[in-house]
Amino acid sequence: MKQAELFKKLLPGFIPLFVFIIADEYWGMKVGIAVALLIGLGEMGYTWISEKRLDRFVFLDTALLAALSGISILLENEIFFKLKPALIESILAVILAVSVFSPVDIIGNMTRKYMNGIEMNPIQEAVFKRNLRNLFYIVLAHTVLVYYSAFFMSKEGWAFISGGLFYILFAVYFGYEYFKNRKSMRNIQPENIVKTFENEEWLPVVDESGRIIGKAPRSLCHMGDKILHPVVHLHVLNSNGHIYLQKRPMDKLVQPGKWDTAVGGHISFGEDLETALRREAYEEIGLEGFTAKALGHYRWDTKLESELVYYFISYDYAKIRLHSEEVVEGKFWSPSQIEKQLGQNLFTPNFEYEYQLLKNRRG
Repeated sequence: MKQAELFKKLLPGFIPLFVFIIADEYWGMKVGIAVALLIGLGEMGYTWISEKRLDRFVFLDTALLAALSGISILLENEIFFKLKPALIESILAVILAVSVFSPVDIIGNMTRKYMNGIEMNPIQEAVFKRNLRNLFYIVLAHTVLVYYSAFFMSKEGWAFISGGLFYILFAVYFGYEYFKNRKSMRNIQPENIVKTFENEEWLPVVDESGRIIGKAPRSLCHMGDKILHPVVHLHVLNSNGHIYLQKRPMDKLVQPGKWDTAVGGHISFGEDLETALRREAYEEIGLEGFTAKALGHYRWDTKLESELVYYFISYDYAKIRLHSEEVVEGKFWSPSQIEKQLGQNLFTPNFEYEYQLLKNRRG
């Protein structure tokens, strides 16, 4: 479901509100409510006859209209009716929030259903998610304004905010997206995408089982769009069970100046796990000719990226040799030293999470 399709689906649900505003202006609230309810029932009837389905959004809108208008008439207070569009938008905001900020992708599942099995590539998926996030903020801001106008503004002010302003906000956003997309249209052709990122590392895009489903430039994977890509981590321990940690440079974009796992890095597209692990181990701590045991994998999400982390353990510590500007310092930490500093912003959150995984495995 693209933005325009979502907008189109929302439009019928707001028609009864506009009808009420016009009818109320000329014939009063009771007539306005009656006409608006008839319009809502007519919309549902038309959809049922022509498409053999119940339009749930129009049904919800009409049912809420009937309930709140009935309360308004009984109590002779129109505030209940004026809250109707805010309640509808609150539900929409919750659906968008769940889809964007939780693993339950309601809108995404609806999209796949309406697209009849057609899958978006990872970059399209990321852009779609970003647009949903923007729509959530627009709907949330407008909902707050509707609540405010219902209690503190005139009927005319409420009518504009709950009706016209909604479509103005969406029109401005869609217009901005349209012209931005037109401007960059020539750059989304496959040959131009490759040219734009030709000097950049490409990473595999995976699902949570690790199956490769595409590829994307490294920069796009670090823009907060939840493009899941694999990385390798290596924990190096000595004979005393002390864990070797590296200190990240202060110019790092992520977690600067903090102590982190001995080795951590991305898997390049076309590279297997073992190759990536050995490359990163040499690049970061000069470690070669080591043996390592795979411990498992897990998903790690931050504001900047989403990683599928494959973590390993090795006891071949003797050949560690720092030779890269990527690592400021490295040293062994005893478990007791680590325990005392957990939660003190000294270690990266990712290391603290993995430390607990190691601790649980050992015992």
